[in-house]
Amino acid sequence: MININKADRIVQLYTEKFILASQPSAPLWNCENRLFSKPSRWNYMDGCMIRALLMLYELTSKPELLDYACRFTDYYVTPEGKIPTMNPLDFNLDNINGGKNLIYLWRKTGCERYHAAFENIYNEQLLKQPRLKCGNFYHKAVYPSQIWLDGIYMALPFMAEYSLIHGDEAVTADILNQLRNVRKLMHDNATGLYYHGYDESRSSGWADKKTGLSSEFWLRSIGWYCAALADLCEIYKSSGGEIYRFCESNLNELLSALCGFIGEDNMLYQLPARRELKENYPETSGTLLFAYSALKAQETGIGDAEIWRYGKRAFDSVTENFIDIDSSGLPVLKNICLVAGLGGSENRDGTAEYYLSEPYVENEAKGIAPYIMAAAEMKKLYSSSSEKAELNSRK
Repeated sequence: MININKADRIVQLYTEKFILASQPSAPLWNCENRLFSKPSRWNYMDGCMIRALLMLYELTSKPELLDYACRFTDYYVTPEGKIPTMNPLDFNLDNINGGKNLIYLWRKTGCERYHAAFENIYNEQLLKQPRLKCGNFYHKAVYPSQIWLDGIYMALPFMAEYSLIHGDEAVTADILNQLRNVRKLMHDNATGLYYHGYDESRSSGWADKKTGLSSEFWLRSIGWYCAALADLCEIYKSSGGEIYRFCESNLNELLSALCGFIGEDNMLYQLPARRELKENYPETSGTLLFAYSALKAQETGIGDAEIWRYGKRAFDSVTENFIDIDSSGLPVLKNICLVAGLGGSENRDGTAEYYLSEPYVENEAKGIAPYIMAAAEMKKLYSSSSEKAELNSRK
């Protein structure tokens, strides 16, 4: 059984000692900036952390959480809604992720800064985003004709919220078409998993010359895709329709497939389908994205009880086995893959050896944010005594 009180304590410590203690100019959770001496700029990792913080705010209504989210965002967004450190002509889908926070903050505060900023993101980048022949967005300008699975999470939930604000059914149709293409092009029927990348041109060194696909299933990219489907289900649940049915069906299909790759340790591995490899390891960020998606599916009423149990156990395993408390009282989340990609200046070839050569780190946003997100979903499920009794009866 998950010790929900322990998870609550870990989240509280992270919030007080790590998130609220961070200056927007140098957030403690952004290991990439620190390790690679990158300047602070608008990025998806910070967006994930602020998203997690806003989920806590929804549960607790603590004003300091909303205040910090505003202060952090205001550091990167001018009063006119411009984001000086984001170049829309990079056509980097990762930069779209923070747009969801802008929509949330606009709804909560009514501040025009946030409204202007998310309109600018949509109009200055997404409307001009290059596309593959099939209609999907390029992942980035530097990766032409390529779909990366994680890009779905970065862009499509923002588009979905934007479409509902404007009542634009054409945007919803676009989202559905892109999701269908991912299912058609990147899904593996044998395992039920999705490949990390697809190159329509077949010109990349990592792309199969017949299929255009990368050669491995990378856990975190699959986790991002799970989270995208879960969030889209939540966004479209009230309106229903074809896109909701598609997301619900595909989310349950993918979560069920992932359940088959969970080991006795209740964890998923960096390469979930290659457990035989000696260097393979239980990876926390992808496991937590799976847990978040499974718990959200249950909380929104669309998940299978067996899937929920796997998600619950995965969250519990991370809590019990991969988080220590250091001498200062700060939680330390381990086994977070720092980064992985395809091609680029590093000529990343997408082989198993490549994915297992990337370093894993501690207390990085890509692990902490999904932990808090999953904890928030767990908290929702335990929010009433009747719900708690029902969930306990399913153990």
